[in-house]
Amino acid sequence: MVVNSMGAVNSPPRMWLKAEGLAVFALSSLTYYVFGGPWWLYVLLILAPDLAMLGYLGGPALGARLYNLAHSYVGPIILAIVGAVTASAAVAVALIWCAHIGMDRMLGYGLKYPTAFGDTHLGTVGKRPGV
Repeated sequence: MVVNSMGAVNSPPRMWLKAEGLAVFALSSLTYYVFGGPWWLYVLLILAPDLAMLGYLGGPALGARLYNLAHSYVGPIILAIVGAVTASAAVAVALIWCAHIGMDRMLGYGLKYPTAFGDTHLGTVGKRPGV
């Protein structure tokens, strides 16, 4: 079975998605390095997308929506395009953002379902309450 009842991807496709996350993390970080982005900015922003977890204070549905907005490649791609057109530091921020998403996917943190924080498209993360 490739997809479980929650809609999460099981192995071996899950392994490939995690490898893809590693590739995005490595390539985004390497590109950031090659283009001379300041490392203080990388360190400052690498975990910034996780601030979206504060949405879980408003419940799992809101939390999942905000988390998924911050952990989809759509945002950093749009930001990179804007940065390329305006020749601004937005490209550096977009690379850090992509690196974060890749790192999360590599570690098995996927896009969230509105049921609970640990329910992701890559499977359940962490220990479920009462388990």
